[in-house]
Amino acid sequence: MAAMEPFERLPMDRIEVVASPAAAEAALAALGQAPVLGFDTESRPTFHKGEVSDGPHIVQLATLERAWIFQLHEPASRAAAAQLLADPGRVKVGFGLGDDRKRILIKLGVEAQGVVDLNASFRARGYRKEVGVKSAVAELFGRRFLKSAKAQTSNWALPRLGEAQLMYAANDAWAALRVHLALEALPR
Repeated sequence: MAAMEPFERLPMDRIEVVASPAAAEAALAALGQAPVLGFDTESRPTFHKGEVSDGPHIVQLATLERAWIFQLHEPASRAAAAQLLADPGRVKVGFGLGDDRKRILIKLGVEAQGVVDLNASFRARGYRKEVGVKSAVAELFGRRFLKSAKAQTSNWALPRLGEAQLMYAANDAWAALRVHLALEALPR
C-alpha cells in the first residue's frame, strides 16, 4: 500500500462543524435529502486501566459533496445527530460500527437505524478478514488512505477541534460512503 498514490480527501471548505443551533438546523436540512450517508464516530481515548470512555464525542456524517462533524457537547448538535441516526429511511454506512451503535444508544438514547457495517458487506462478497477503510480503499480504488495516528488518538471532547482532527473525522465518513458506492457498483 505504501507505494500507492494517496486517495483524494474532502477539503476543509467542504467540512461543516455542527456546534450551534443554526448549524444543526442547516445540517438537518442538507442531510435530510441524502438517501445514503457515510458514518463514523470518535471518542476521547482512554489511557489508564479501568478508565471508561464517555464517548462518542462527535458523530460524522457525509455525502459525496460534504461532511458534517456533530459535536455532541452542544445540545442542538446532539439532538440533530440523534434524529438523523434514528431515521430508518436514511442508510448510514461505515466500518466496524458495532461499538459505535452501543455507545450511541447510551450517549444519545436512540438506536441507530439503517446502519450498514461495511465489514459485513465485504464478508458477503467472500472476504474472510476484517476490512477497514485503508484496505477497502486500496482494494477498490488502488489508492492509499492516509490516516493520522496523532489525530486518531487526540482529544475528541475538545470544544474546538483542530483542522487535523476535522480532516481525519470527515474523511473517515466520506471514504466509507465512497467505498459503499463502489461496492454497490460491482457485479454480484
